[in-house]
Amino acid sequence: MLLEWWSGTECVIHTDPQAYPKYGKENAIVVLNHKFEIDFLCGWSLAERFGVLGGSKVLAKKELAYVPIIGWMWYFTEMVFCTRKWEQDRKTVSQSLLRLRDYPEKYFFLIHCEGTRFTEKKHQISMQVAQAKGLPSLKYHLLPRTKGFAVTVRSLRNVVLNGKKYHADLYVRRIPLEEVPEDEDKCSAWLHKLYQEKDAFQEEYHRTGTFPETPLVPPRRPWTLVNWLVWASLLLYPFFRFLINMISSGSSLTLASFVLVFFVASMGVRWMIGVTEIDKGSAYGNADSKQKQND
Repeated sequence: MLLEWWSGTECVIHTDPQAYPKYGKENAIVVLNHKFEIDFLCGWSLAERFGVLGGSKVLAKKELAYVPIIGWMWYFTEMVFCTRKWEQDRKTVSQSLLRLRDYPEKYFFLIHCEGTRFTEKKHQISMQVAQAKGLPSLKYHLLPRTKGFAVTVRSLRNVVLNGKKYHADLYVRRIPLEEVPEDEDKCSAWLHKLYQEKDAFQEEYHRTGTFPETPLVPPRRPWTLVNWLVWASLLLYPFFRFLINMISSGSSLTLASFVLVFFVASMGVRWMIGVTEIDKGSAYGNADSKQKQND
């Protein structure tokens, strides 16, 4: 909500106007780039603009499930977690995805097929793997991990139909799931071809400053602001009353305890923000992980 209203975020999508009315009206697998620190926020913003944020899911690394508040919330809202070790994930991820087949609301399933954020070091290693496999080099993306995508398509087939102030340009293309092969090897080849196309689109964007197709701005939904204001009023009023009474008590021990709790909470928030910074990302995809890229 704060991303949408307080920061004045602009979300512009470049897409086929004929496909645009179907966004948010059907379930979709959304294949996202994983290059920037706020790219996942763009995915959430897109889901919110089309009214499906409440039901949307993401394939995330298992460590995030242990992050206080946010991780716990993701766990109880049935996000899909993976260890990024295929022998362990093959069964657990499939089971989690199959539970989404009966999910009662429309949703976007957000997936970062690259598995980790883009860095020059990871890109160099990834392109070495691409060369060894005889795949074309990518300039703006890492080589996609295909097994997680293949199991997602297989599990959700016949369920999805595809598919500080900042300015976000997103290229959105609706792809019927029937066009994605079910065979794992063919699905892998299809995903590699998709990332080659994504790389070409990114090159065009760097050259011209725009994506192909018609730019459209999905409207913000006022309901999210109203909902946040109501709950903030209900929860913050008693909190501030408690805070004022505690300060008025004049107890040094009470004040010291409050300062300590506030400090710990502040450090926790800073730590969670730091997790999203690119230079503090995981080593997944670096030299020590190179041998694991043979999927």
